[in-house]
Amino acid sequence: MLFDKTLDKQIPLLPKEVKFCKKCVVSNQRPRITFDENGVCSACNYVHEKHNLIDWDEREKMLLELLDRYRSKDGSYDCIVPGSGGKDSGYVSHMLKFKYGMHPLTVMWAPFSFTEIGWQNYIAWKDSGFDNLLCFPDGKLHRKLSRLAFELLGDPWDPFTYGQKAYAFQIALKFKIPLVFFGESGEIEYGGSTKNKEKAYESPEDWGEFYFKGSGIDELVRHGLEAGLFSSDEITPKSFELYRSPPLDELEKLGAQMHWFSYYKKWVPQENYYYCVENTGFQANHERSEGTYTKHASLDD
Repeated sequence: MLFDKTLDKQIPLLPKEVKFCKKCVVSNQRPRITFDENGVCSACNYVHEKHNLIDWDEREKMLLELLDRYRSKDGSYDCIVPGSGGKDSGYVSHMLKFKYGMHPLTVMWAPFSFTEIGWQNYIAWKDSGFDNLLCFPDGKLHRKLSRLAFELLGDPWDPFTYGQKAYAFQIALKFKIPLVFFGESGEIEYGGSTKNKEKAYESPEDWGEFYFKGSGIDELVRHGLEAGLFSSDEITPKSFELYRSPPLDELEKLGAQMHWFSYYKKWVPQENYYYCVENTGFQANHERSEGTYTKHASLDD
């Protein structure tokens, strides 16, 4: 280990007394989750709202108004959908194109390593009717970032998350496509900050808190340089550009907006699965070995 500290700024904010939701038994150690006076977590309360209080017909009208503002008339790309070809990105992109008449450009930030079924689902997704850009970051630098994230944040997955969030905006800026659709807001659906519950969107300014444990790519790189993990001749000031959101003023000039599809359409992951089996060729992982799943786990969003 190179380091004896953590960059995870969530840890000091966690409650000292551990409590569990009265309905789903998630604990209050999940960052940013809140509990009401009855001991029920924000995720469970949102499930109640989603199925009983939200007017989804009205939300769809809002979606149609949004799409009408951006829909191209000549078949040019009019929105970006990031994903992997899993049940969620497959559902969002297919609905936007074949139900709502949009012309999405799909983009994928590559995983550390494709599983067999994940690659099959990716190919089936783009073959079901989508142009796609697949981006692999520099493998040598990506591996070093993953080591740094494991040692400093306890999670080697974080460098993937940086690119997963930023790449769609990088492409939006390069192609001048202001509308970006992600699937569901995990903060709202699964328990986290309720800051944006009444919004269809979030800003890159929220990423550090919501997804990066209060840190980010620049802190990882700085610690890697100090520890000698990166040599001065293997990186440049632009080496990690794909891991960063474009400057906010450039996004504002473009009018770029990231919207959650789950804000407009009731988000039911199992229904997304059935939809994609029928429409995008999605397959679940059926390979098992002696009663356990093999390493070929399905790649999903």
